[in-house]
Amino acid sequence: MEILYKLKKELLKKGVNDLVLTQNEVQESNLKIVDNKIIKTETSSLTDIDIFAEKDKKLITTAIKDFDDNSIKEVTNKIIEFLNHSQPNIHYVRIPDKNLKYPKIEDGFDTKVKEIDGVDLTESAINAALKNSERTAGFFQKAVGKTKILTSTGIEKEDEFTSLYLSLRAFKTKQASGHQTASSRILSKFNAEKTGQKAGEIASMALSPIEGKPGKYNIVFSPLAFAPILNSIGDAASIFAVESGMSFLANQKKKLGNFSLIDNGILSNGMNSSVYDEEGHPKQKTIVIDNGKLKTFLHNTSTADRYKVDSTGNAGIISPDPTNIIIEGETGDPFDIKTGIYLTNVWYTRFQNYATGDFSTIPRDGMFLIKNGKIDQPIQNLRISDNVLNLLKNIQVFGKDKEQITSWEASTPVITAPVLIKKVNITKPTS
Repeated sequence: MEILYKLKKELLKKGVNDLVLTQNEVQESNLKIVDNKIIKTETSSLTDIDIFAEKDKKLITTAIKDFDDNSIKEVTNKIIEFLNHSQPNIHYVRIPDKNLKYPKIEDGFDTKVKEIDGVDLTESAINAALKNSERTAGFFQKAVGKTKILTSTGIEKEDEFTSLYLSLRAFKTKQASGHQTASSRILSKFNAEKTGQKAGEIASMALSPIEGKPGKYNIVFSPLAFAPILNSIGDAASIFAVESGMSFLANQKKKLGNFSLIDNGILSNGMNSSVYDEEGHPKQKTIVIDNGKLKTFLHNTSTADRYKVDSTGNAGIISPDPTNIIIEGETGDPFDIKTGIYLTNVWYTRFQNYATGDFSTIPRDGMFLIKNGKIDQPIQNLRISDNVLNLLKNIQVFGKDKEQITSWEASTPVITAPVLIKKVNITKPTS
């Protein structure tokens, strides 16, 4: 904390009122997989300090990576110069004080993660995938870190974390592929071999696809396929998205569907779980949608004051952000349908209109017809072109086994089971 104390002293001496300093220390090990081999290994260490400062309701956020006395004085002078020439934010409310009770995060740090050999884990995934495929590609990452926070209001806390992530694609042929990911904060809940096995099985099943036909379908989304859509729902739950006209959840008074949406910043083993948010406010579990009824948006201290509610512990100082997004509802067998389509993955999820929820996404890797409750013929060359609110309204049932997903298309962790959604609009992709 010595560097943070020094930086705090300099900024307060220069007239800053509110101040949040967050020091991030992360060690990462990264492995790259190409053609069944680990061809690239990288280890990096990063230490930086995020700075938020307020003076006369004028705000700035910045970061530094050099911590010598000259660097501290230089960044302090630049911050004050910027604030002196800025316009005030009349909606700003002072950050929380130090009299707060902080949660304990279960399964957030695992000393075994420090010791494990990522090569062995990655090779186990590759070998499992190759039982049903010919080629693999992907990425493995291990991270160990600590954050420290110090504020002008007296908050002083530390939080340690570990994480493991694997993304693996398996190919039976160039066109027949399967993709799976694994995410965990602790080693005992990270199954690299199972991840590889599932990717290989999907690739093997995806051989010789036929052309898909456009229309309205009952769709079973795998957790990986549903994650990008669920990410967009979490983003739309931020009050920042609502105020900027970018949320399809704004002004929703009617029941949205048969499901509940939860943002849980203190979720056991949650990839984004932590003790405090970027203001130093304790993170918490927030029910955003309860059995289809919108209950709240995600807030920081300033937005909560504006709407006469409590902070949900989701700062982003400038913009509240989701942490770990959970969706749940009635459980059963999503495949218990006469006909439909099973999606194992999607990519290029794009919105034509964020305010209304109009979007499209392209199925990737194995995509299959469902007949009489069974996965049947693989299909190809289709696109989902629909509306998120329509999808939510038409949720039917969730599977029993939830997965935690982070991916290239879903940067915010989501926890979901496979889900059956009826009457999803399927089109042909444009060339």
